[in-house]
Amino acid sequence: MTHFHFHDPYQPLDSPVHRLDPRVKLVLALGFILTATLLPAGAWLSYALMGAAAWTGAHLSGLGIRRVLRRSLLALPFVLAALPVIFTAPGPSWFTFPLGPWQVSVRGEGVIRFLSVLLKSWLSMQIAVILVGTTAFPDLLTAMRAIGVPRFLVMTFGLMWRYLFLLVDEALRMLRAREARSVAPEIPGRRVGGTLAWRARVTGQMVGTLFLRTLERGERIYMAMVARGYDGEVRMLSMPSLSYRDLAPLIGGLLVLLGALLLGWMF
Repeated sequence: MTHFHFHDPYQPLDSPVHRLDPRVKLVLALGFILTATLLPAGAWLSYALMGAAAWTGAHLSGLGIRRVLRRSLLALPFVLAALPVIFTAPGPSWFTFPLGPWQVSVRGEGVIRFLSVLLKSWLSMQIAVILVGTTAFPDLLTAMRAIGVPRFLVMTFGLMWRYLFLLVDEALRMLRAREARSVAPEIPGRRVGGTLAWRARVTGQMVGTLFLRTLERGERIYMAMVARGYDGEVRMLSMPSLSYRDLAPLIGGLLVLLGALLLGWMF
């Protein structure tokens, strides 16, 4: 039977990062991503400083640098969209190679821009992995409302997260039903099913059925939530004011980010 390992990335550990107020972690994570975005291309010292800050947070959180780096590799395939800048950026070319009837030039400025986009995306993904790995999702929603994120956006994030598990659950049920009705081939090495076109048609029908079943089940769940008073607001007791234990990391982290930004623009 097919198994899927889809679970909440939150790790309930006991670490200094876990004990931080969710508002502090969210503000620092957003500030980190914003700083990485604003840094100019080729600010290698600032990238190194922010990488050291991210790896320090990964170590203090108990998640481990290796785990954070492994999960942050998810951003690398999307960076390939910036690959054409290597050949289209202005400036002198490093070398030229033939590609069919064309001569393609690799430009130094383009390489610097591409590597900068790669590092920015990778560092941002690392801090996002640390945030979701050390903060429970309800606490994250509460922190969003506390810093002024509109209620509609917070409600969208919450429903999207819950319906994502719902989608996976429906997919697992359909796969179990399919496997329960399938017959294993008697000839070793022979695959069950027809041609590639037949398999594609069956897969498309399963995806359509999955969408409809998930949509209907999601509507039933949402109506049940509304019947119980749900209006999209994340409610809890009044949040306590930030203590000195939380303010010190917040101020220190913001100063590090400000220093990285100034370092990048000055040098």
